[in-house]
Amino acid sequence: MMNVNQTYTSIEQVRDQLQSAPLKSDQRGTDTPSFGNIFQEKANELKFSKHASQRLETRNINISEEVRERLQDATSQAREKGMKESLVLVDNLAFIVNVKSNTVVTAVNDTSHAVFTNIDGAIIN
Repeated sequence: MMNVNQTYTSIEQVRDQLQSAPLKSDQRGTDTPSFGNIFQEKANELKFSKHASQRLETRNINISEEVRERLQDATSQAREKGMKESLVLVDNLAFIVNVKSNTVVTAVNDTSHAVFTNIDGAIIN
């Protein structure tokens, strides 16, 4: 199975990975994954900006797979409601998410005196 979390530096690496991936059926009954399916899977994947990644590191915030899934779900909910910049609260963590680009732009683990600006909605998940 193709590793969707792998970073590729060239189209040749993507082609090589696809050619070596095991074949599986998609909706059309073919034996190879369609470009559209692969593209959609990558496009829906939640990303972390450089700033957010630095905040996670400096604030010693570890994101479990469960928290990542809940954050992704909340981002989908925000998109359905038409939000653009959303505050997402997951347990004791707060994230600002650019919904259109599916990107976490910052993360906070101490919200006791936090002020959040330039958001158009909040999701508590």
